[in-house]
Amino acid sequence: MFAGTADWPLNIHNIAKAARQHCWRQHRQLSTWSPLGTAFNAPPTKRINFTRNEVGLFLMPELRNADGFHLLRENVENSTQELIAEAVSSERKRKMVDIFDELSDSLCKVADLAEFVRIAHPQNKYMQAAEQACISICGVVESLNTHKPLYQALSKVVCDGDLMPTTEVDRHVAKLFLFDFEQCGIHLPEKERLRVVRLNDYILQLGQKFMNGAAQPTVLPRSCVPEDIRDYFPTSGENIIITGLCTNAANVQMREAAYRLYLQPSDSQEELLKDLLICRYELARSCGFETYAHRALNGSTMEKPELVREFIDELSEQLRPRADADFAVMTQMKRKESGQNTALVEIWDTPYFTSQLKRQSLEEQANEFLPYFSLGGCMEGLDNLLHSLYGVRLQNTEMEPGESWHSDIYKLAVMHETEGLLGYIYCDFFERAGKPNQDCHFTIQGGKRLPDGSYQLPIVVVMLGLAQPRWTGPTLLSPARLDNLFHEMGHAMHSMLARTEYQHVTGTRCATDFAEVPSVLMEYFASDPRVLRTFARHFQTHKPISEDMLQRLCASKHLFAASETQLQVFYSALDQVYHGEAAKQGKSTTETLRDVQNCYYGLPYVDNTAWQLRFSHLVGYGAKYYAYLISKTIASWIWQTYFEANPFNRQAGEKYRAEILAHGGAVPSQKLVANFLQRDLTPRILADSLIHEIDMDESKIRELIVSRN
Repeated sequence: MFAGTADWPLNIHNIAKAARQHCWRQHRQLSTWSPLGTAFNAPPTKRINFTRNEVGLFLMPELRNADGFHLLRENVENSTQELIAEAVSSERKRKMVDIFDELSDSLCKVADLAEFVRIAHPQNKYMQAAEQACISICGVVESLNTHKPLYQALSKVVCDGDLMPTTEVDRHVAKLFLFDFEQCGIHLPEKERLRVVRLNDYILQLGQKFMNGAAQPTVLPRSCVPEDIRDYFPTSGENIIITGLCTNAANVQMREAAYRLYLQPSDSQEELLKDLLICRYELARSCGFETYAHRALNGSTMEKPELVREFIDELSEQLRPRADADFAVMTQMKRKESGQNTALVEIWDTPYFTSQLKRQSLEEQANEFLPYFSLGGCMEGLDNLLHSLYGVRLQNTEMEPGESWHSDIYKLAVMHETEGLLGYIYCDFFERAGKPNQDCHFTIQGGKRLPDGSYQLPIVVVMLGLAQPRWTGPTLLSPARLDNLFHEMGHAMHSMLARTEYQHVTGTRCATDFAEVPSVLMEYFASDPRVLRTFARHFQTHKPISEDMLQRLCASKHLFAASETQLQVFYSALDQVYHGEAAKQGKSTTETLRDVQNCYYGLPYVDNTAWQLRFSHLVGYGAKYYAYLISKTIASWIWQTYFEANPFNRQAGEKYRAEILAHGGAVPSQKLVANFLQRDLTPRILADSLIHEIDMDESKIRELIVSRN
């Protein structure tokens, strides 16, 4: 009776394997997905390498193994010296901007690649080699930033003109290179230059420490936490650990306790933030700017902080009654839920009641939309949309051995119906151990015109954190995940559709407050019922999503839009105030927070809290947090003008590509947008555009709720 036991596990394995294969074969036979949709709905296939001849990461022969980073570093260091010699030579034969862009391109090809591999590669030897490459390239850049002859050669060309004929784009890009140079103070007397170098180093250290502190949990002795709320949070010995805001907790006491305890003031964080703001102010003054905000906004769409403040104030004024109406609805919901007629909505309540309204008024059930948004279906919908707008197709492409950093990567060739291959998008979509939990877009190689007239194709990576597909079915996306997919693919297509002369300004390499416009615009397509109807089908039955579900889904994305926008206005205003004259006035950052909140937000400041000490965006987006609001506003305006009537309009898509996407940062973004929309970008017009969208969405939501009651 024991004769066959040794084979038992193997038999089970074979049966399970056969079942999986049968399941997927059956799925493919029943499937009406396109080849692209079918590919993304199946687990990525791991190619068996019989030849062992690996091509290297991203088809770079040097990166057949991790040691290749050393060779890349040596090559770029040598080419840097050659290009410096050419730039400062009296016998120079090329435009100065051509030399600088080649210098930038050679550095970026290694630095951008190494930064991605450092973050995403699962093998330590690659991560460590990439980190060393990053450090090495930083050293090269630092040496360039102190190279006076190189700076003087570029400065002379910018001020007096080049020896060779130049275009307006040439001159604009040369000015961008010069501005980058001067951020390190190379144009200053040596004593001041060294001060700028020290300030930059100190700002980097302060930022890293502040971000680390912002992510730390609040740890309090049990004796300091009221007895009736101790059980809401985990403990460690005699301490209570609060790891974040419990925004969606049904228990109001838990929401309030988490808010008050997690956001308690911290002397160390306060000191770090004050020092960071003061150093940034001093840095800006040393470089000839009135404030750090003036320095940060130089060359941006809004150009100067005075215009940002005017936009924020205009938007705030129009939002106030609309946000107050949102808070009144939330207050009524809270009173009904709590049974207390005097209850008021508080700042810790807003996410919870937004979720409640989705469930109560729109009857949204947890995960009810998931089966209609398989990853393959979403990619198919995206492909069809891009084809309608730009004549572009996404083709799943088999990779060579050693080309990718993991077995679950897809590679898309972006093919135009007349122009041919535009570039490559590597899709690193699935979660895995050690992979960063963030959705983002990485440029591996920027596009640029080459000396022989051909085009250096852009190569990018889109990284998401989706669940792995299983043999029982494909990866399914929530509405929020769908938005993120379209958002990040918007960045990728900005890189693919740009056709700039210079890689320094290709695709997303443009002003911060413009870089998000193409990605946010894609979210409008992902929220339009006409677009969703083209691909929202049940992954098993292929039955289209019902009209009722579709309308509820789209409406749910705009609930309490006024109060949510007001919150973003408040954050943006706080960021601007911190990086303006307030940096030198000596007030605590919490005093400033309270004053700004009382002016720009409809819910009051909560005593003895310091939310700003958790606001890590102050490090990476110093004086630029407003950029999301501006990008959202411009994207909204573009949508209303060109795509709201017909989201598949090929004429509008071609115009958008030709007049916006194709230029990257080669043309000042304010000029691009003003020409495209045929209106000046005044703060009033920008605010009016966003308010119009909020009002229209609110009207649609009311109609839908009324129709359901």
